[in-house]
Amino acid sequence: MASEETGGAAPGAAAPRGEKSSTVRQGATGRSNPRRELVEKEIMEQATRLFAERGFASTTLQDIADATGLTRPALYHYVANKDELFERLVSEIAEGPANLLHTINERSGMTPTAKLREMATSIALHQMETRDRFRVLIRSEAELPESLAESYTQSRRQVLREFRSVIDAGIDAGEMRPTDSRTAALGIIGMLNWIAWWHRPGTPGSDTTASELADMAVRSVAAETIPDGGEGPAHAIEMVRQNLDYLERFITRPDRDA
Repeated sequence: MASEETGGAAPGAAAPRGEKSSTVRQGATGRSNPRRELVEKEIMEQATRLFAERGFASTTLQDIADATGLTRPALYHYVANKDELFERLVSEIAEGPANLLHTINERSGMTPTAKLREMATSIALHQMETRDRFRVLIRSEAELPESLAESYTQSRRQVLREFRSVIDAGIDAGEMRPTDSRTAALGIIGMLNWIAWWHRPGTPGSDTTASELADMAVRSVAAETIPDGGEGPAHAIEMVRQNLDYLERFITRPDRDA
């Protein structure tokens, strides 16, 4: 879906559609400008609020300009069009976590369990910090321009792949119980995404909450341990059953594509 907000307010003020404005690129010299960054932050916050209240399609650049106290021509010095604002929101909410998970998954010297714990912790903290923007994105999925919808879909698929990958590795290493990695990953992702609907910004103990949720994620797929020293038919049957589960997994090797 194309935005009707494509510029044309003041001569030379608006960048062409799809092209970042010079201020968004931090100026021709590439140096950071604290004032510009402050204004851009305010623009994003007000745009997020308006998208949440009215929806993406019903919010105009004039609405955003009014909310930030800027004239519409002045707004064009910071953003080319409405789609660009939403593109930045999608990048922050979807692409950022996908890239973060991939970085964690590529680390050497970490067990799959340790990776899963760090991945879950990172996503939990990200959801707490960006809850309003995430909720806007979810509510506006049907209104996303085609190019953004594709980017958002690809990022979601990558998040699923990264969680599946670490769970599969954990199962192969015997750290996690044989299970369908896609189902397990979707369950963990759903638990972490739900943070955006119950977490209150500024609540003390966010790090502790993130750690607790990461523990839940790990426990949901952790291998079932059979106590040592057991004896008798029941203990023997339990050991055989667990070993058969692992053997079946390696024989069947289910398709792991997301």
